[in-house]
Amino acid sequence: MKARDVMSQAVISVPPDATVEAALRLMVEKNISGLPVIDAAGQLVGIVSEGDFLRRAELGTQPRQPRWIEFLMGPGALAEQYVRASGRKVGEIMTAPVRSVAEDTPLDDVVMLMERYHIKRVPVMRGERPVGIITRANLIRALASVSRELAPTTAGDSEIRERIVKAIRELPWGPGAMVQVLVREGVVTFTGSVFDERQRRALHVLAENTAGVKGMRDHMVWIEPMSGMVIESDEDRAGD
Repeated sequence: MKARDVMSQAVISVPPDATVEAALRLMVEKNISGLPVIDAAGQLVGIVSEGDFLRRAELGTQPRQPRWIEFLMGPGALAEQYVRASGRKVGEIMTAPVRSVAEDTPLDDVVMLMERYHIKRVPVMRGERPVGIITRANLIRALASVSRELAPTTAGDSEIRERIVKAIRELPWGPGAMVQVLVREGVVTFTGSVFDERQRRALHVLAENTAGVKGMRDHMVWIEPMSGMVIESDEDRAGD
């Protein structure tokens, strides 16, 4: 999927000379957590979000540091803190520059950008002009639209087993020959051993995501690496 496939096209924005109060009212009215800041020429110059309002003089939450830290920070950094805590115009408190993407940016790259810079929204650009925005809510809606139960399949037991065994062999966490797979009438049975309980959970998910699987049985044991203790699956312990 590309950025254009999930972005919101109706971009609600504010100009840099808008008041902080106007931006806050707009965010509350539209129930949104951030606004692109677009100048008179239609250029994206910044973004203002909930995070920009956390340290405000009106709330008494402006930054405070010991004098020795203030000395190390210097007057420039302290002046910047003051502007962000007390500025009355959006352009004075907005975050700039803005991390943005193009319309044809793969969705995986968008998510990596959001994770790397710890941001919740990414403007989508066509050249120098914003044409949309992607938020975490857009990603959730996209996931909901594509999530579905596995489609019925006519795959037989041998084909289902081949798919699971192949995946175990190729996935980096796969336990390889330590786990055996049996499929009968669409029910997958795992036997053998794992050295990390998280591998057990991953194998369960692998079975759930394999088309044609109707059920799953777990008879694997976990061999605790440090002690060598052998621990049965929940299913086997419940049957004792």
